Amino acid sequence: MRTVIAGGHGRIALRLERLLAARGGEVAGIVRDPGQSGDLRSAGAEPVVLDLESASVEEVAAVLRGASAAVFAAGAGPGSGASRKDTVDRDAAVLFADAAQRAGVRRYVVVSSMGADPEHPGDDVFDVYLRAKGAADADVRGRDGLDWTILRPGMLTDDAGTGLVSLGVSTGRGPVSRDDVAAVLAELLETPSTAGLTLELIGGSVPVSVAVKDVAGN
Repeated sequence: MRTVIAGGHGRIALRLERLLAARGGEVAGIVRDPGQSGDLRSAGAEPVVLDLESASVEEVAAVLRGASAAVFAAGAGPGSGASRKDTVDRDAAVLFADAAQRAGVRRYVVVSSMGADPEHPGDDVFDVYLRAKGAADADVRGRDGLDWTILRPGMLTDDAGTGLVSLGVSTGRGPVSRDDVAAVLAELLETPSTAGLTLELIGGSVPVSVAVKDVAGN
């Protein structure tokens, strides 16, 4: 199984790359900065240097061809301004989905955010971020050519993962470690019956594999 991850140097993405590589999977991570390539190789992933803010659909599709799954985990980051929330968190997500369809990659997993909503009110940068993520999610949900799953974690922490989560259509707000987000993503990729679901995720009391099986059965 070959998985291509947009935003391959992100803190969740690097964790996911390590997990997938440890399971024997082939992983490629898209990064803008070639200086990040060594970190990806250390995580077991093939670095692909490509700027999703300027790349064409065909350039991205060329990276995706032959993949079993695509994961959008890119983000403008907390230090970026409002305009890059639109160009990365919204537009790059749409571009990546376009490219996945062109490349014939049906399995598409999105790392979104709890509270993402294209109609979210407010003018602060975080409000713009939630609108951008919500617009990207809405675009993906409207595509019949993708077997998509959207994961919306709560407040992210760098605490060590517990392997215990709460996962569902609505969980309520709460923190979740990036370790556990990555573990859930890895499990979602191996559970195609979660396609068509938008899921919230926080720390909880259910083992990751059980939590994913539970939502897949609903």
